[in-house]
Amino acid sequence: MKITNIKAYAFWLGFRNVCLVKVETDEGLYGWGESGLSGREKAVMGAIEHYKQFLIGKSAFNIGALWQDMYRSQYFEGGRVLSAAISAIDIALHDVCAKALRVPVHQLLGGKQRNHVPVFVTSILPYGQEMVDELVSFKEQGWTVMRATTGVHGTAGESSLFDPRASIAEAAHWLTKAREALGPEIVLGVDYHHRLSVPETISLCERMPPGTLDFIEEPIRAESPKVYEGLRQRVNVPLAIGEEFASKWDFAPYVDAGLTDFGRVDICNAGGLTESMKIAAMCETQYIDMMPHNPLSPICTAASIHYCAAIPNLAWLEWPPYDGDMSDYDRIFSARPQLVNNVLELPEGNGLGIDVNEDELQDLTFKFWETPRLHKNDGSFTNW
Repeated sequence: MKITNIKAYAFWLGFRNVCLVKVETDEGLYGWGESGLSGREKAVMGAIEHYKQFLIGKSAFNIGALWQDMYRSQYFEGGRVLSAAISAIDIALHDVCAKALRVPVHQLLGGKQRNHVPVFVTSILPYGQEMVDELVSFKEQGWTVMRATTGVHGTAGESSLFDPRASIAEAAHWLTKAREALGPEIVLGVDYHHRLSVPETISLCERMPPGTLDFIEEPIRAESPKVYEGLRQRVNVPLAIGEEFASKWDFAPYVDAGLTDFGRVDICNAGGLTESMKIAAMCETQYIDMMPHNPLSPICTAASIHYCAAIPNLAWLEWPPYDGDMSDYDRIFSARPQLVNNVLELPEGNGLGIDVNEDELQDLTFKFWETPRLHKNDGSFTNW
């Protein structure tokens, strides 16, 4: 089964651009994948165009070899743009090969190790009583794992104020209130989206009673394992790190030194299913459970479900909290994953179990989009 074409589509959907990739073959079968490098989709599409030049004519079944070919086909190996492009193509190759073999993708990954995928839900409300009430409503709906955020999201491309010290004061107060309202049996975490410094993270954790949080996600940027090593020694809250990482090599120092408790792998950025399976195996050696990042379209969710089905060390999969009106999704995606009793059932059809109405993509347009620009009280920039 030879690759005959690779198409990339970037278009506005909901509140962001979506970047999908279709791999076509000479047997009439095709597969879909997705890239997750939000805000830089044009760069990813350019990389895919380069890869397309030498992938056409090659066997779609040689997924691992094609991964190596793409990764090592330039002097400057790796990088987030190239890894995001490889991820989308790799996921699409798994989809088309599983269709050719008439099995679900998780069968290519070793078969299912669970009957459904547990997920966690997120409140994106600002800190306050409404956030606490929403978390309590999640509990009443049967959710057992939930997450809060910084509650400050900003406006795309515009500058917004984020005061870290004011934020940690509010977070400590309202997360403590949330724990009191939820009781001890609910898993509660917070995503700080890399916005804190080391002392600010320590201060946040020390302001809350022990047991308030079950995890804190990405409190500081993850460029420096040495810095996280110092943080690890000073806080008693489990850490969830990894959504920034683009390869097993990025994960390796954090895994080897035991710097994270949950692996936040993003299969649409970290090299697709091929690389993410290796990352899960690496984490398994240190008893680290995976907690995949899943903020994109239903293609990402479908691929993540198969990944979660096939690995032994799974905590929970993220359920996207940002989608809003899903009517466009239903117009474009068929058989998209649906929650059933707050879990995701495993697709048993061929491939990923989801398809794209390609005709609907022709009229959709790309919009240049920038992340919000956050600044501190003194006007200096900080992380979004």
